[in-house]
Amino acid sequence: MTTLHHNLSLKDEIRDFWSMRSETFDSMPGHEIFSSEERQAWLALFARHLGRVAPGAKALDLASGTGVISLLLAELGYGVTGLDLSEAMLARARAKTAGKPIRLYAGDAEDTLEESDSYDVVATRHLVWTLPDPPAAFREWHRVLKPGGRVAIVDVDMTNPRPGNGKALRALAKLVKRWSTPKPPAPYAAAHAEIVSRVYFSQGCRPEEVARLLTEAGFVDIVIDRELGAIHKAQGRFMPLYQRLERASQDRFIVSARKPE
Repeated sequence: MTTLHHNLSLKDEIRDFWSMRSETFDSMPGHEIFSSEERQAWLALFARHLGRVAPGAKALDLASGTGVISLLLAELGYGVTGLDLSEAMLARARAKTAGKPIRLYAGDAEDTLEESDSYDVVATRHLVWTLPDPPAAFREWHRVLKPGGRVAIVDVDMTNPRPGNGKALRALAKLVKRWSTPKPPAPYAAAHAEIVSRVYFSQGCRPEEVARLLTEAGFVDIVIDRELGAIHKAQGRFMPLYQRLERASQDRFIVSARKPE
């Protein structure tokens, strides 16, 4: 009972945090899309992992925020349902997605209340690292997917450096930042750190652990893909050098998988 109460409280804090962030969310590179080059890179990434879009295919965009990923999925040809804890985020998404084949509502990614076997695709961006209970979430996503449906998880491990040159890039980023004029600390930094300390992935959202949990939930054909360079290059044009290096040092990835037929 104590664990359940803790998780509900944490979800309230997560909802309130992102509601606060909604005011400036679309002003930040890495959240909103600022160039056609980045948009095309996102479309190519999802097409690569989700495959051909069948007529009438449906996608569920979890933690849909201001609608960025929902709009991409609609452009690929899906009828989209976007779900988010934050009504403030959804209000901004509704303004951006008016007239598109996108339905938006407030809900919990760990308990969507959607019908079983009803979606061809479940997609998320930067959600999994915030989940109090990823195993429960992945079982839920498996339930709502049709047999043969696919999940695509775009996320980041901001704690552990990227395999290969991540440590070197992190050290270089610190050096460049020391000689730059960095942005002042974000006013929400303390709240962010408090949330991170209490989620399942408090020690870092490793894609291998995401893949393991997907396997436990019943998914197959799991792919870990760290080749997001085209997206990061396009985003980096709107960032100072030290921030580009910081992001390049992080383990940013997409994990995709399939529900068995």
